[in-house]
Amino acid sequence: MADEGQNLRMDKETRDALVEQLEGTNRRQRQRASHALAIMARENVGLVIDIAPTLIDALSLPEAQTRWECLDALSEIAAEDPEEVLEAFAGAEESLFDDTSASARLSAFRFLTRYGAIAPECAAEAWPLISEALQCYHGDPEYREMLICLKEFARGEIGSNVKEQLVAKMAFDSKNGRGFIRAYSTEICSIAAGEA
Repeated sequence: MADEGQNLRMDKETRDALVEQLEGTNRRQRQRASHALAIMARENVGLVIDIAPTLIDALSLPEAQTRWECLDALSEIAAEDPEEVLEAFAGAEESLFDDTSASARLSAFRFLTRYGAIAPECAAEAWPLISEALQCYHGDPEYREMLICLKEFARGEIGSNVKEQLVAKMAFDSKNGRGFIRAYSTEICSIAAGEA
């Protein structure tokens, strides 16, 4: 239905057809539908906000691609209408520690950093998982993207307690890391400390 975003009609009729496929039993159709919905969320988040509950339900599906695409769509919704994604936390936590899919882990991390940036209470809820993921996946291929997400998190409404913990977590790499790890860690510390 969508070829990397090309020719995807952005209307409710198309969205409803994709939702029907996402709720169906055909694995391949669910993957294609979730991919198209993630593109739709990036290009016109207003079209997908009211289907957030369906996207959240899809986080329990077995195929990793469906979950990571739905998490990407939910991340876009989180930036626009945070109240709609509050129930996605548990599903994101499950995908964060998916041993079989780096893409699912990264999408879950992105969602949790967007969710955490909403308000201090969301940051307090998300921070233990974010912190654990930083430790578990340090140096993995997706770690660079995780640090980019963490910069956005540091700029959010995360509260002073989480900011202090974030600076403490990134301090070692900001002084002793190499390459992009050192550069991003230093920038994250500066943002969280209010210096950037």
